[in-house]
Amino acid sequence: MSDAPKSEKIWMDGSFVEWDQANVHVMTHTLHYGMGVFEGIRCYKTAKGPAVFRLLEHTARLFASAKIVGMEIPFTQEQINNAILETIRVNRLEEGYIRPLVFLGDNRRGLNTTGVSTQVAVAVWRWGAYLGEEALTNGIRVKVASFARHHENVFMTKAKVCGAYVNSIMAKLEAVKAGYDEALLLDVAGHVAEGSGENIFIVRHGKLKTPPLTSVLEGITRDSVITIAREMGLAVEEQYFSRDEVYIADEAFFTGTAAELTPINSLDDRVIGRGGMGPVTRKLQTAYFAAFRGEAAEYENWLTYLDAPGS
Repeated sequence: MSDAPKSEKIWMDGSFVEWDQANVHVMTHTLHYGMGVFEGIRCYKTAKGPAVFRLLEHTARLFASAKIVGMEIPFTQEQINNAILETIRVNRLEEGYIRPLVFLGDNRRGLNTTGVSTQVAVAVWRWGAYLGEEALTNGIRVKVASFARHHENVFMTKAKVCGAYVNSIMAKLEAVKAGYDEALLLDVAGHVAEGSGENIFIVRHGKLKTPPLTSVLEGITRDSVITIAREMGLAVEEQYFSRDEVYIADEAFFTGTAAELTPINSLDDRVIGRGGMGPVTRKLQTAYFAAFRGEAAEYENWLTYLDAPGS
């Protein structure tokens, strides 16, 4: 993963600025208190040109996140969709990552956010496999974190809130420093929740299982994989399960915009199944990749294609 990938321009509050000039004041409210919401979206190269994967769903979740925390976005969803597409065009991006960010400005201080200005930025950059290209084939080593996933009454888990990710960062750093690739967080009751930035699935007895939407983010990749699996005829159960069920699963994998569909080959040094990528995971990954590459007609509606520049 590149340390600091850049592109040329960033959309900020309705106009484009040079990447290195897209600055905010040190007293920006979100920098101090973490009150901001964001999205992670991918653009993929297809035979028909660049296409954004499930753009409408991502933008809808951005607005839902803002609503949950009481932020008012000063643009419509259509305007944000257009800003995303135009930012990709301006930067001549064929494939990469998209980051819409809604944050509070620097015109007021304190925890009362009434009257604080709300700003929006959209950045794009070229970004490959989040956990490494080899991880998509060979899988990753995962460790259960000592940090629990936020309880839904401690922090509302349906929102992608900037400050909430401190929990994920601490879990991720703990795992990496211990020699693992990624962390798995449990909820406060001890059930498996999710990775530091991914949803989790396991395969056991021919069934696909994933935690319910209680203490986990309502992942769009998660939803895509569930849809694909069910249309393949696979049984999918959304239910709680414990870490030891992951140990004895036949297969396990993470899903997410950044991680895409990444196999888990071990958890807490227990090899899952035969390690690496199992047959169900491979089948789902192949179908998911075909969907975002524009190679599956049944999922064509998940793609928003860009017009050629100047057309």
